[in-house]
Amino acid sequence: MTQLTPVLTDMWDVEQGWKLKPYEAKGGYAALDVAFGMAPDDVIGAVKDSGLRGRGGAGFPTGMKWSFIPQDNPKPKYLVVNADESEPGTCKDIPLMMGNPHVLVEGVIISSYAIRANKAFIYIRGEVLHVIRRVQAAVDEAYAAGHLGKDIHGSGYDLDVVVHAGAGAYICGEETALLEGLEGRRGQPRLRPPFPAVAGLYASPTVINNVESVASVPAIVKNGAAWFASMGTEKSKGHGIFSLSGHVTRPGQYEAPLGITLRELLDLAGGIREGHRLKFWTPGGSSTPLLTAEHLDIPLDFEGVGSVGSMLGTRALQIFDETVCVVRAVLRWTEFYKHESCGKCTPCREGTWWLVQALDRLENGSIDEQGGAELVDQLLDQCDNILGRSFCALGDGATSPISSSVMYFRDEYLAHLRHGGCPFDPARSTVWAGQEVTA
Repeated sequence: MTQLTPVLTDMWDVEQGWKLKPYEAKGGYAALDVAFGMAPDDVIGAVKDSGLRGRGGAGFPTGMKWSFIPQDNPKPKYLVVNADESEPGTCKDIPLMMGNPHVLVEGVIISSYAIRANKAFIYIRGEVLHVIRRVQAAVDEAYAAGHLGKDIHGSGYDLDVVVHAGAGAYICGEETALLEGLEGRRGQPRLRPPFPAVAGLYASPTVINNVESVASVPAIVKNGAAWFASMGTEKSKGHGIFSLSGHVTRPGQYEAPLGITLRELLDLAGGIREGHRLKFWTPGGSSTPLLTAEHLDIPLDFEGVGSVGSMLGTRALQIFDETVCVVRAVLRWTEFYKHESCGKCTPCREGTWWLVQALDRLENGSIDEQGGAELVDQLLDQCDNILGRSFCALGDGATSPISSSVMYFRDEYLAHLRHGGCPFDPARSTVWAGQEVTA
């Protein structure tokens, strides 16, 4: 379990590994012929048997998602790749597309063949222009080599791929808001049902998958479902890219089997920066409930992280040592969610605004201790009124770091009242890094 598994990241150390020839030299696009030798339903069956679950955060079984497409529907079928990576702390899809775009293109072809789609879209966040150019170049190379277009590899299967640049909105990471943006409208979530599998892009059956999910398909087809299922844990199969950032010696992307622990990943990353200790961390980006040093040995799989009240999410491991004020960190995340709320529903639009106001008063000391004694409970009440009531998961995600941080660091919240603001601010208090902050 301590060993890295360079599958998706295997090309990252190859000279110009993002180009077609180096990718083909290492067996790239060989999985196409294997897939074309199978019936589409058999490809879906292989992905089901592998145990591949969505790598975008939700963890829904990928093969099962594909099987929801109604093949008796006369409308065209579409595959849409969600490459709108925007979760604070998440950095896996963008380096994957930069370092190995052809594995994504090959995955798109096989996935589209499996669901019988002849048109696929790769929706990339508009700000990452360098990534858009690289993926577009890979698509162009694939067309020129006969991996895309008409009668691919003489199979009789046709596929066109469009690289689409989004307009830059966190909400477009939500799959139905992504479809709205892809169709040229403002990115806002759709009411469901109908679900995208029935009426998605252009009101046609549509599969929406994360970049890493699609990129994992070629290796499954080429090496077999049993090979993929041999990694990971009983219910969380395979490998994944874990992105470590923050106060670690060697931050970066580490591809490892699901079920590896943070302690093992920290050993690979050189540990917490010298002279400091772990205070808190996020297992899947800022929208997942944060954890503490007591959770170092929790298996990083969907079930293990879920058992301690958090979510594996996008495996964005943000590491914070004792010099960080948890209230300040949560305030910054909440400001992000307030800014990125699409405004469609009241709980999220208004709720995130009120959360920022309360956290800001705590952080900056614009409240006395007597008046602030109830503010922490008020924060939790606001979270309860947002959770499960917003139109999409953005509102839920905004409450996660708040409620979890109060659970683990309530004394630190109360200490802000004692010190008239952040006790980690040397201008306000003698309490500083390395000292325990208590009420």
